[in-house]
Amino acid sequence: MNIHTPHTSRHALNWVGGEWMGADTIRGSINPATYEVIGTYAEGGVETAEAAIAAAKRAMHETDWVHDRKLRARVLDDLADAFERNRGELIKILCTENGKIQREASFEVDLCAPSLRYFAGIARTEAGRVVDSRPGRIAMMMRQPMGVAGIIVPWNSPIILTVRSLAPALAAGCAVIVKVPGKSAQIASTLSQIFSNVTALPRGVINVFTDESGDGAKHLVASPEVPIISFTGSTGTGKAIALSAAPHFKRVGLELGGKTPSIVFDDADLDLALPILEKSVTVFAGQFCVTGQRVIVQEGIADEFRKRFAERLRAVKVGPAADLSSDMGPMIDCENVERVDNLVERAIAQGAQAIVRGGPVVEGPLSKGAFFRPAFLEVSDPMMPIVQEETFGPVVTMQRFATEQEAVALANHSIYGLGASIWTRDLSRALRIAPRIEAGMVWINEWGALGEDTEEGGCKQSGLGRLNGVAAIEDFTEIRTITLNPGLDAQV
Repeated sequence: MNIHTPHTSRHALNWVGGEWMGADTIRGSINPATYEVIGTYAEGGVETAEAAIAAAKRAMHETDWVHDRKLRARVLDDLADAFERNRGELIKILCTENGKIQREASFEVDLCAPSLRYFAGIARTEAGRVVDSRPGRIAMMMRQPMGVAGIIVPWNSPIILTVRSLAPALAAGCAVIVKVPGKSAQIASTLSQIFSNVTALPRGVINVFTDESGDGAKHLVASPEVPIISFTGSTGTGKAIALSAAPHFKRVGLELGGKTPSIVFDDADLDLALPILEKSVTVFAGQFCVTGQRVIVQEGIADEFRKRFAERLRAVKVGPAADLSSDMGPMIDCENVERVDNLVERAIAQGAQAIVRGGPVVEGPLSKGAFFRPAFLEVSDPMMPIVQEETFGPVVTMQRFATEQEAVALANHSIYGLGASIWTRDLSRALRIAPRIEAGMVWINEWGALGEDTEEGGCKQSGLGRLNGVAAIEDFTEIRTITLNPGLDAQV
């Protein structure tokens, strides 16, 4: 592989050890709204991953990064400043390569600087503890980085999902290798440019490469020199990662698939709930780990909910980010549009009622892109695949319930447990039910409330570990206990 500076045209290179690295394999990047080619990228692989591992190890062994908490905090603050300076460019590339509409791209980018600053604070204050274990003995518990961290990022929210793992890893003192999929190669290049301009950042502490084939990612997971893997993606891939990492007893953090239920009680404020639940289906074109894929509605308001929700979904305007009036952008590519459409068609054939059929845009200028209008199905069989399997597209099912117990049972009838929402004016009921919902995040009268200071993650087959909040650093550190006998008289 040759190493050189990036071209002025949009050709995305890998960033390893503080240098720009090309590759023999060059692939194209597209805009999913128009299917126009927007650039090319160097496909990283095993050789790139090896170079990144070597660079990260050097950074941990030959610089002050591991031992200087103030340096880590300063770098995190500098990164936050750099994200804010480059806000416009980050939003632009998200709209172009990821297909997000303007306000969704802005939302994603604006989550980054607060997260980096939050973990700058963690770096400054997280210093372990000291106890007098008994007279004449002092024990020091020091939190230390586990080593090189491999961060494997999905394409659906590549900027914030990079930062979400990167920030606690840096605060912990790890050097990191970020593997980004080819569908986000131009975004990865923009991030790398930002990292490269942070002068306080030691070379090799952050390394970024693009890998569409998965060979480089598999190498990170299997390598004994990468003791931490932080992965966001599908449950199937998460299982494969866990199996591959097991022989080395790696620390594996996994945020995986979801099938978020929204329980709507008879006394819910529908004027509040409906706009938010609409967005829970359409944000990022339904390509979101906590997309509101299941609404579970009490019988007394089910007909009204169905009518009003259908009206809202029919009115959703799909369109490109260039049209500021667009309510929902494209899916990531036409293959995923076809996949989701087939899932809806199969569900209807199996007995689901199409309240709003939705589907691909097949006429007019939008037909060139990967656009899919939202679909709304009513189902009575909780075992249907459309209810049980993650759709990862703007499709929502509706189920009816009579009692509180039935609502909880329907919500929990899933292999997933990432997010859930409860809609009711009875806060006693909401607080009674929330601990019974098998999900890592439960929202009451809202949805998708995520922030740098609150932990997020799932249970069951939605993952392991937590990101954001004070618990996030646990995935990247280990506690070393050092016991000291200061020579005091043992009889004292």
